[in-house]
Amino acid sequence: MYKIQKLNKISPKGLERLSGDQYEHATEIVNPNAILVRSADMHSMELPESLLAIARAGAGVNNIPVGKCSQRGIPVFNTPGANANAVKELALMALILSSRKVFAGISWAKSLAGKGDEVPKLIEKGKSEFTGPEIKGKKLGVIGLGAIGVMVANDALSLGMEISGYDPFISVEAAWGLSRSVKRAISLDYLISESDYITLHLPLNDKTKGIINKEKFAIMKKGIRLINLARGGLVNNDDLKAAINNGTVTCYATDFPDDDLLDMDQVIPIPHLGASTPESEENCAVMAVDQLREFLEKGNIINSVNFPDCMLIPSGTKRILVANKNIPAIIGQITQILAEHKINIADMLNKSKGDWAYNIIDIDGDVDEATIQQIKKIREIVMVRVI
Repeated sequence: MYKIQKLNKISPKGLERLSGDQYEHATEIVNPNAILVRSADMHSMELPESLLAIARAGAGVNNIPVGKCSQRGIPVFNTPGANANAVKELALMALILSSRKVFAGISWAKSLAGKGDEVPKLIEKGKSEFTGPEIKGKKLGVIGLGAIGVMVANDALSLGMEISGYDPFISVEAAWGLSRSVKRAISLDYLISESDYITLHLPLNDKTKGIINKEKFAIMKKGIRLINLARGGLVNNDDLKAAINNGTVTCYATDFPDDDLLDMDQVIPIPHLGASTPESEENCAVMAVDQLREFLEKGNIINSVNFPDCMLIPSGTKRILVANKNIPAIIGQITQILAEHKINIADMLNKSKGDWAYNIIDIDGDVDEATIQQIKKIREIVMVRVI
């Protein structure tokens, strides 16, 4: 039986897939084989020796000690695309809210409470303070063309906007889904300088932290409207405030508001609602659970942030799984050990991702513990499992 620990509330739609005698799941569980998590911070958590995998019901993994997991051969799964439609809808709404001053207008209208019959006249007199342009015909720059960015670009086209996209690492799958009418920006600076609106759909890492800063604000059009539903750290707040004060940024809509931005009228602070739909929570939970099951039961890896996607249809009696540092000669040493013990390889697959590699080895017959211990002694191997 596999034991699954839940660090957050997980949608029942996902947990239904852990029913039966093969799985046990709970918030408090001893020696879990896997962890399901959403927003809980795991950086100070001691990872039990029994832990084989972690799955986050969401895209970002900043709350998970990915480096520590890699050193243990623990794949960290996420669910890219599962909440894409929810975030896309919020992004489209943010585009309109950034233009039409609806957010400020609603707050003002509510302030008229108690004025009785005067309200209609006051509304008509004050509404001119909240005029704003239509988005149709305006230029939208989409930075990051993953699952969400592609959907935002395609749907913004349907609203009559002119779209440019920038993503030097766009996947083949994303490219297939992108409308041919989306223009490819020749550079990030070109996109930024030409856009009337900019929306960010990037992961937060060392390369993207503060990517929108004073140098980028300096080349933006006056009156730019900036949408950030990705991660707060993508925008340098001090530089943003300066850009707002000098008139470069007319509106900043963000799903990650900080205290130093809340008192600025030009900021629309959304309380991290990007994935806050029942459909999104269900999709993320189902995807996370399915990926855990595929790994625990078959050793296959799908959507891991630290190990490569690696899938092999079972073809032998037993399956040996090996995670190791991505250096030469590891496979040769493993196969040599298996040959010495007269173990025949029915099929195998080796994949690498950055500093790490993963191997699936299907064998005919059985393998004893002595052989497994010999494989574990190979330098740079961090995990060996037999299923």
